[in-house]
Amino acid sequence: MQVIQVTSNEQLQIVADLAKKIWPVAYATILSKEQLHYMLDRFYNLEALQKQLENGQVFYLAQNEYQEFVGFVSYEINCEPNKTKIHKIYVLPETQGTGIGKQLFDVVKTKAQENQQTAIFLNVNKYNNAQKFYQKLGFTITKEEVIDIGNGYVMDDYVMEVNIM
Repeated sequence: MQVIQVTSNEQLQIVADLAKKIWPVAYATILSKEQLHYMLDRFYNLEALQKQLENGQVFYLAQNEYQEFVGFVSYEINCEPNKTKIHKIYVLPETQGTGIGKQLFDVVKTKAQENQQTAIFLNVNKYNNAQKFYQKLGFTITKEEVIDIGNGYVMDDYVMEVNIM
């Protein structure tokens, strides 16, 4: 049985530490090591995570039966009118396929429905195998985006969405 709890400001370091374990595996064949480190440094330093929290993102951490932290999600209600955005959803590679990712998604879905949201959307790298996971949850590709993140790097993504009402 996993425990999923809202993340406090003091627990953001746990999110950063998990990202440093997950990203090198998740993006090993997609991003250069340089881009991977740049993105981790930019989006997962404590100051950046605190700013994301202050700007409306809500973080949840997942723990396994041994009370070890194994994944996280962050989302934002009304990121677009009546739509919730999942900004981040990651679980440790060794826990993929155990249902933790779906439990994290279900927390977001419940919160979105409680706030009368009509859909949930997210960005996913065009070459990321996580697309299959999102499709199982009912997400479909709605558009493509290339986002300049500085230092000569871009995020080459699909935007995927699922209706929840």
